[in-house]
Amino acid sequence: MRPIWSGAITFGLVTIMIKVVPATESHDISFRQIHTADGGRIRYRKVCELDGQVLRQDEIARGWETATGTLIPVTDEDLDNLPLPTAKAIDIVGFVPAASIDPIQIGASYYLAATETVAAKPYELLRQALERSSKVGVAKFAMRDRERLGLLRVKDDVIMLHALRWPDEIRSTDQVPVPDVAVTDEEIDAAVRLAETLTGGDIGELRDEYRDALEEVIAAKAAGTTLAPPAEAPPASAEVVDLMAMLERSVQDAKATRSGEPATVHPMPAEKNKVAKKAAAAKKPTAKKATAPRGPRRSA
Repeated sequence: MRPIWSGAITFGLVTIMIKVVPATESHDISFRQIHTADGGRIRYRKVCELDGQVLRQDEIARGWETATGTLIPVTDEDLDNLPLPTAKAIDIVGFVPAASIDPIQIGASYYLAATETVAAKPYELLRQALERSSKVGVAKFAMRDRERLGLLRVKDDVIMLHALRWPDEIRSTDQVPVPDVAVTDEEIDAAVRLAETLTGGDIGELRDEYRDALEEVIAAKAAGTTLAPPAEAPPASAEVVDLMAMLERSVQDAKATRSGEPATVHPMPAEKNKVAKKAAAAKKPTAKKATAPRGPRRSA
């Protein structure tokens, strides 16, 4: 794997020379933009607005625009010589329990490898210290034109670095509406039973089915054929749903799937449907009686 950054981990007075390589890769299918009239590929060119020339990548540098519109060039050398302790170092500032890190903060992931023989022992020392303490290291480092917050942990004897979002980059949940409905203890217990039934699956066996289906469509079009459209899902019912019945059926389906039997999609039981319809009808005001205006009705 090709390193994207090199520097050092600073752990107190200990320095560990390392290189950083991406820990993940994308398997997304990339599309090209094409002209609908003739199928020609659409290309984007980088053009200088002063002289109109199309530029190569090696002719392009970065610049910072001032409030007056002046562009100040910023070179790689400028960034390498930043007056910042973390410019070429991953500086560990503390250790915290892994559970104290909110997953919403976690961004890109990287593997850290020792780059020199002299770095092997301090690398191993830090790795075992992380494992034995059952904690993760919190660090600051500079990469890709900004200082970042990071998390250090161990995976399969390798020290990993996870980029973290700064606390002020996390939006508050105050603007998210929370449903104001009541659920019973029996419904909660049934939902917990369903969660327990679904516990223990191997996440490593999961596949990107959207990507598989997209590959099938592309292969069929390349061969000049078309795939049969998928069966339409049944429309959602607007009737009152017996939540307990749905939870119990879900538990049965989950158990069947775990035992190797195919799961089935169940419609609302006929008897339950009748009861639900009668209950809904009983709650509607009749034309013979004058009733006070009702507020909005809650449903579990």
